[in-house]
Amino acid sequence: MNEPVIELHGVTRTFDGPVPVLALRPADLVIRAGEYVAIMGRSGSGKSTLMHLLGLLDRPTAGTYLLGGTDTSGLSDVQRTRLRGRMIGFVFQAFHLLAHRTVVANVELGLMYSGVPRADRHKRARAVLSQVGLSDRADFFPTTLSGGERQRVAIARAIATRPALLLADEPTGNLDSATAESVLELFDELNSTGLAVITVTHDEAVAAHAQRQVRINDGMLTEVT
Repeated sequence: MNEPVIELHGVTRTFDGPVPVLALRPADLVIRAGEYVAIMGRSGSGKSTLMHLLGLLDRPTAGTYLLGGTDTSGLSDVQRTRLRGRMIGFVFQAFHLLAHRTVVANVELGLMYSGVPRADRHKRARAVLSQVGLSDRADFFPTTLSGGERQRVAIARAIATRPALLLADEPTGNLDSATAESVLELFDELNSTGLAVITVTHDEAVAAHAQRQVRINDGMLTEVT
């Protein structure tokens, strides 16, 4: 059986305030290398809180989170940043591309803090653009691309570091249905190479591509059987 990429053991997240908000109730979750998992929930269900915890963008209030076998609890911010950069590629609903830089330059930016030598970044960036079917768009600017092409650039940037996990937050939210399906087919292809994929979504069509579905409602995780 493949080794776990993600292990949550009793993880919670409470936000302080006049009335504290328990956004994530005690959660246990294991996601193994090569799995494709959808985390489903409506707005306000706690799925964004969970995504931020999984992506090391926030810290749990209690419990243990192991990423690639590393207990993240005692890591400094610098150590968390390094681990995140090595283990996780992010894809968001908004593409977060720099309009004044070419497509290949946008992908190269994702490699700046990953330890890839500067001389190798351009070659690596062009290789992943070819992998996502955009080798002929490498020298274009993002503003000249369609929405689907821009999301493919964002995916190329996310996988350029060769992460163990692709974490996608509503990745088709800005796309029409036909374009969304082509992006989801790309996720299928990437997963078939052994890349673990997590999509955080409210969309049943997006979740249907995953091998496993986990629902979150009022901060409570439930495995869909």
